[in-house]
Amino acid sequence: MKLKKLNFLGTALYVAAHPDDENTRLITWLSNDRLANTAYLSLTRGDGGQNLVGPEIREALGIIRTQELLAARRIDGGKQFFSRANDFGYSKSAEETQEIWDREKVLADVVWVYRNFRPDVVITRFPPDERAGHGHHTTSAIMAKEAYEVAADKSQYPEHLEFIEPWQPKRVYINTGRWWNPDINADTEGVVAIDVGGYNPLLGKSYPEIAALSRSQHKSQGFGSTGTRGEQLEFLELMAGDAVEKDIFEGIETSWKRVKGGEKIGAVLEKAIAQYNPENPAAIMPYLLTARTEILKLNDQYWKQTKETEVNQLIKDVLGLYLEVVAGDFSVTPGDQVQLMVETINRSAFPVQLQRVKYNALADTVMQLNLTNNEVVTFKTTLQIPEDRAYSQPYWLEKPGTLGMYQVDDRGLIGQPENRPAIPVNFTLNIGGQQIDYTVPVVYKWNDPVDGEQYKPFIFTPPVFANISEPVYIFSNDEAKAVDVMLKAGKSGISGKLSLQIPDGWKISPSEYAFDLQMKGQEKSFRFQLTPPKKQSVANIKAVVEIEGKSYSKGFVNIEYDHIPTQLFMPEAESQIVKIDIKKRGEVVGYIQGAGDAIPRALREIGYQVREMAEDEVILENLKGLDAVILGVRALNTNERIPFYMDDLLKYVEEGGTLIVQYNTNFRLQTEDFAPYPMKLSRDRVADETAEVRILKPDHPALNIPNKITKEDFEGWVQERGLYFPGEWDEKYDALLSSNDDGETPKDGGLLVAKYGRGYYVYTGYSWFRELPAGVPGAYRLFVNLVSLGSNTESKNTTGKSK
Repeated sequence: MKLKKLNFLGTALYVAAHPDDENTRLITWLSNDRLANTAYLSLTRGDGGQNLVGPEIREALGIIRTQELLAARRIDGGKQFFSRANDFGYSKSAEETQEIWDREKVLADVVWVYRNFRPDVVITRFPPDERAGHGHHTTSAIMAKEAYEVAADKSQYPEHLEFIEPWQPKRVYINTGRWWNPDINADTEGVVAIDVGGYNPLLGKSYPEIAALSRSQHKSQGFGSTGTRGEQLEFLELMAGDAVEKDIFEGIETSWKRVKGGEKIGAVLEKAIAQYNPENPAAIMPYLLTARTEILKLNDQYWKQTKETEVNQLIKDVLGLYLEVVAGDFSVTPGDQVQLMVETINRSAFPVQLQRVKYNALADTVMQLNLTNNEVVTFKTTLQIPEDRAYSQPYWLEKPGTLGMYQVDDRGLIGQPENRPAIPVNFTLNIGGQQIDYTVPVVYKWNDPVDGEQYKPFIFTPPVFANISEPVYIFSNDEAKAVDVMLKAGKSGISGKLSLQIPDGWKISPSEYAFDLQMKGQEKSFRFQLTPPKKQSVANIKAVVEIEGKSYSKGFVNIEYDHIPTQLFMPEAESQIVKIDIKKRGEVVGYIQGAGDAIPRALREIGYQVREMAEDEVILENLKGLDAVILGVRALNTNERIPFYMDDLLKYVEEGGTLIVQYNTNFRLQTEDFAPYPMKLSRDRVADETAEVRILKPDHPALNIPNKITKEDFEGWVQERGLYFPGEWDEKYDALLSSNDDGETPKDGGLLVAKYGRGYYVYTGYSWFRELPAGVPGAYRLFVNLVSLGSNTESKNTTGKSK
């Protein structure tokens, strides 16, 4: 298939806003059936979404979703690009989106990708209007169309032209469908229908089956998919450019006739295709080398570079050429040495000579070594890493950005999905008289006794990491709290001093610690006592390590999941400290996890004992001793045991308990019977975190005991007010709060409380899972009131404990 793809000169770019927005069926078909050079441009990395596989949110979630996209592309055959736009959360309008994003910079990034990738056809996931349902979605389509004109204009973003030339796609389509046009069919005027349901005998699967495997890589978003077989139509509606009847590449020369001097290449490749024998793939090497010689003569730099890369990879594949460089450890500190093991093997009878191995300008190994059929060649080398090498932080997180944008100064990185390898190694080989270079990254490899051979990227790190044990510390009185800092050695034999930087008005004891870590990976914890000021305060602390006159303040977040390569995130070693006026009632809270969140940790910070309950523990007898029970975010969507719990949970409320149910989506509910009285979830949300919150029942206990809630408690919220509020509910519920985005009707269903028997049932769509980990004082005060509801009544549970 790669051989046939080498003979096709056409390019397609899919454009949308987030990871998981892309249509993997269409990308799979374009790449593997139509054989186009295909890519997906996601304007954001999805930092503002939720995480169904772990606790990571914000930047760490963006790293996960970036890698999930790359995992998807490895399956469906596409490439991956990004802009510098930051996913700041749900937006209801393109106007708001473009105001928070730096519109000119995001458009510049789209144009940059157009001019570099040079798509013949652009396809957007969404329409450029309110039908897209999300301001980011709408903006992605608006910019895709605008870039169609701008990328061709030399006067627009002229700074690009030092590196690339203007480019205009032939046409831009909306990947429309029955979401937006329920009556659409193959005969709809202005629409091209494509059957992407074909079967690929070389791959042994239909394109929708492959696409489902690709789609299922978006595990953090719960997009596991089932493959299908048979006809499956995709509909493309022309948005800009020339109209066609059936083929989206109509009017575009996609053979080698497209470039001057290309017809000879096409003729040679036709012979290679005709004579290809999978039992002896190297037999077509003379044709590939001839084609490569002619490709190198081309004047068209884009197609020369694109097809040289493809033919080089094809040569490597048919030779069974294996090139690998493995580091002795997964990381090294700049200034230290790393030992590398190099392995090469030619698994064909075609003559190959290894001439040189170059380690990213760090060292050269020059040789004239013949690689004979199936004889492995290995050797070791030791590299000295310069002290000025940058740490392997994801490049878009190296510098502070804004709410809407990452800061990336290296133009060569803009659009790229991830960092360049820490050490790229270049192999120069003589193959059939031609000098061909291959670059591979240094990796770390080990054998797991269960999973076998495992890999992770090789990285540069600081000599020491400092992790503060909690992201947020809540001080509800004047007493000091312990702040634990864990140091982890990034290299052997380090010693120095550890201190905490604190804001004015706070006190720390001791002022610093001396430490000595002799082994790489060694960890040691140090405890400080932090005393708050008398007045309310919201600030940050930072752990700073001094070694030989140099300061280090990076934390260590290891992101490890089976479906993506292990990632290391090195944020600043900071935590938030919050002194607030808060009172609480009750002591012991049960927590039933849903999609995963950090609320249990937040509740422990203010003095609650939190029992994170396993499946077999959620029975009425265990619930009776709890002051409140909380369902984690999206528990009704993700916890398959919820239908079996609800009777006991509601019985617990009836007997005097308090049950708090956090937000769930209104689709894929595991049970409809999750409340004591009728309630219907909607898609209502309040995306503006500064939207006014109106108190509807100021005398309700949830707004008064033990903390008096006022409008000031809704200041300083982050990302949003809430989401998926109930849209309909029984009159037995008290709606306590009302809020809405600008220009919309009031949304009153965000916080509903009902008496049921002797207890309280609470359903809340407000985004506690964002606000509590962010240390928002008012969110803590109100959430504590909800937890304390059972302590506001004279009723007692069956154990006799006052509720």
